[in-house]
Amino acid sequence: MKEKMVAYCGIVCSDCPAFIATQNGDEKLLAETAKKWSSPTWEVKPEDIICDGCVQGKRRAKFCYECPTRNCGVTRQVKNCGWCDDYPCETLKGHWERFKIPEQEKVLDEEHRQKQATKGKGG
Repeated sequence: MKEKMVAYCGIVCSDCPAFIATQNGDEKLLAETAKKWSSPTWEVKPEDIICDGCVQGKRRAKFCYECPTRNCGVTRQVKNCGWCDDYPCETLKGHWERFKIPEQEKVLDEEHRQKQATKGKGG
């Protein structure tokens, strides 16, 4: 079973097609994902989404370098936003509103419950 990797914003990196394509060297999947993520006003190129996961990877999707949610998580040195003492904050809520991926909040709610359970055990 693969280990689940969760980005600061709640995207499950290990389930993301850009991450999977990068890890497997699958140029076809990378191109298909870039096309799917593109819009009439924003073209995504395959090289823009090469990603090892924003939490621990050296290579990140182009837009993750400027992501205020990621930058905050890095500064605060948290596993992801669910592990932050200020969860959920306005930065994160703004991210969810902008990208409209409801699963992100559910994933981070679960991460936050894990943090609380760990804290309750003295960790």
